[in-house]
Amino acid sequence: MTTTTRESRTQPDGADRLRQLTVTAAEVFCVVGTLVGVGVLGTRVEESSGGALAADATRLAPAGPAFSIWSVIYLGLAAYTVWQWLPTQATNPRLRATGWLAAASMVLNAAWLLVTQQGWIWASVGVIALLVVTLGVLAQRLADHPAASRTERVVVDVTFGLYLGWVTVATCANVTAALVDSGVDPAPAVADLAAVLVLATATAILAVVAHRLRGDWAVAAAACWGLAWIAVGRFTDEPASTATGVAAVAAAGMVLAVNGYVVRKAAPSAT
Repeated sequence: MTTTTRESRTQPDGADRLRQLTVTAAEVFCVVGTLVGVGVLGTRVEESSGGALAADATRLAPAGPAFSIWSVIYLGLAAYTVWQWLPTQATNPRLRATGWLAAASMVLNAAWLLVTQQGWIWASVGVIALLVVTLGVLAQRLADHPAASRTERVVVDVTFGLYLGWVTVATCANVTAALVDSGVDPAPAVADLAAVLVLATATAILAVVAHRLRGDWAVAAAACWGLAWIAVGRFTDEPASTATGVAAVAAAGMVLAVNGYVVRKAAPSAT
């Protein structure tokens, strides 16, 4: 058996069972947090924190339909939770390396939703920052040890790639919302410039992520989804900002271009 074998033939031990149970508990907590965030058990996110996170609150807030990506992410997290209980996956080295991080990401997601319910907007910035770091480390570990099957790539890699890409863009919106909620209200031209600079910074971060992960289309797709809906929001809703909309479109194009370049560069030579 080589060191690249993805599934150990040993029997699951106590640490494996504890990890599986923790991931499952985290998924349940995440579901509860989601029910709070969508208004079933609490106030909808866009109406919490005094409306600071609404689609028309800031220049970097994505338009409402953007948040439908959560349905795909949540479905993926549920699939991951079931996947890790399969007998063939209990001792999978990739799940051993990422299971605790996956659980942490679910808890942090629910915590963010609960924090925003209390109107603690700056606390939500801290939580989402921890979430980005957690997902970044998780994605790096997955990239360092490629999946053994197409199913595993879809259930694990695509799920957390989408999660990371979306949350990276959402962090920009979250920080901007916190600043505006704190009373930062620059002149329109200054606000446009600030939004463009934030989008440029996000693009640079996503370029670094692409290089570190050797190209990840799930991350790029989710990030571009968020950026595209920021553009839609600024072209069609308040606060209207052509400069921000154009910058968001340009950022999305750059993210795709960089990821494509990295993927081609990482591909094995045909010669």
